[in-house]
Amino acid sequence: MTQAKAQGVASDKFEGVRNQFQTHLDTGADIGASFCVTKDGEAVVDLWGGYADIERTRPWEKDTIVNVYSTTKTMTALTALLLADRGELDFDAPVAKYWPEFAASGKADVKVSHLMSHSAGLPGWREPFTTEDLYDWEKATSLLAAQAPFWEPGKQAGYHAITQGYLVGEVVRRIAGKSLGTVFREEIAEPMGADFHIGLPASEDNRVADLQPPPDGSISMDPVMTETKKLTLTNPVIDVSATRTRDWRAAEIPAAGGTGNARAVAMIHTILANGGSAGGKQYLSEAGCRKALEQQIEGTDLILGIPVRYGLGFGLSGPMSPALNEHSMFWGGYGGSIALIDMQAHTTVSYAMNRMEGTTTGDMRAISLAMQAMPGLTA
Repeated sequence: MTQAKAQGVASDKFEGVRNQFQTHLDTGADIGASFCVTKDGEAVVDLWGGYADIERTRPWEKDTIVNVYSTTKTMTALTALLLADRGELDFDAPVAKYWPEFAASGKADVKVSHLMSHSAGLPGWREPFTTEDLYDWEKATSLLAAQAPFWEPGKQAGYHAITQGYLVGEVVRRIAGKSLGTVFREEIAEPMGADFHIGLPASEDNRVADLQPPPDGSISMDPVMTETKKLTLTNPVIDVSATRTRDWRAAEIPAAGGTGNARAVAMIHTILANGGSAGGKQYLSEAGCRKALEQQIEGTDLILGIPVRYGLGFGLSGPMSPALNEHSMFWGGYGGSIALIDMQAHTTVSYAMNRMEGTTTGDMRAISLAMQAMPGLTA
């Protein structure tokens, strides 16, 4: 087996990033990974390396992609922000304005902003739910529309780990007349030439890296397992092996099923980091981008058990947040992937990998790489 070497671009002032990335490969902190930093819409760091499979027989190539779990939520949020900027979606409107069936069981006053900020009280399904049910859009959304909230909507935050994508996605579908994955592809990914997919075509399967599940004792093994938390995290239990199946990859699971790499994530979010403009095209207004920074709720998240500040679809700066200032935001995925966006510095940072840690919103591998990038960004 040859030694895995970091590939790609990092100028001299980002040499510390390349060294840190290489250290992760050398020590086994990463099997395969990608890391990208943009400044003013241009990639200043674009690294990849290691192996796409656990057996270390397939190199992680420039175009290798991987399931990034909840980093997908940032793409779902961006799609909703796009519709809102066009005046087609009002975050302050009741969900039932767009999705009348949602008003059932006392939810007539739940706002779209509650869906975007994990405060709608629908973090999981009350009915027994399987991994296969995640592939059934109609079942997933109709059950959520019918059920009563776990808490009074808008009053508390509780991470809607899987459900957020169906909730926001169904609002988008009702407005646009097409699925969220389709709107994202047609309006954002394809015009940008960005290699990120919410619903992956079978033709791309050969480029997907295999995820190595985290050690036992991670997301579904919480010692303080309330009924709400149990239904959120174990109904269904997250099965990492499902990400290797065609059913999972083809399905639109807009909170957890996106497939891409750090370059794709970082380049797409240059839209938000640069006032709505990317590659000479204006996707959103600057005001439309900054809507994401409007705090919706703050407190201890009922599911994650940590202090949070949620804007519209993103985590905002705070004591447990890697977002550095009031102009920045982030979200990460189960296992370690992350997206960081700083509107003031016009920068984005992203990391995607296949060796998972037991974290839900990014981990120290991404943070250590981001910290190495900071001196180069401010030089």
